[in-house]
Amino acid sequence: MLTVSDVASRKLGEILAAQGEPVVGLRVHAMAGCCSGPSYGMSLATESAPGDWSGEFGGVKLFVDADSAPLLEGASIDYIETPQGAGFTIESPNAAARHGGGCGCGGH
Repeated sequence: MLTVSDVASRKLGEILAAQGEPVVGLRVHAMAGCCSGPSYGMSLATESAPGDWSGEFGGVKLFVDADSAPLLEGASIDYIETPQGAGFTIESPNAAARHGGGCGCGGH
């Protein structure tokens, strides 16, 4: 399904450990987009849901719902620190392939 770098799993572990409420892992989701491709998001998960894909990376559980799974197939999550800031990135080899090279937005 997807992979998580060691750096990202360590940072996720720190974030999850600092939560005051019960959190069991991280939910990763994707929504089909148009010309710009899919949009991705992450949120804290308090439980898994029926039909979720789940995986564990460096002790951190990740959950992906069935609708997001095709858009996240083969994706990788990393944590990047630069002089401009720091944050998580999601790279998906399927983003361009699902877009198909043409725009269906009607903006052309």
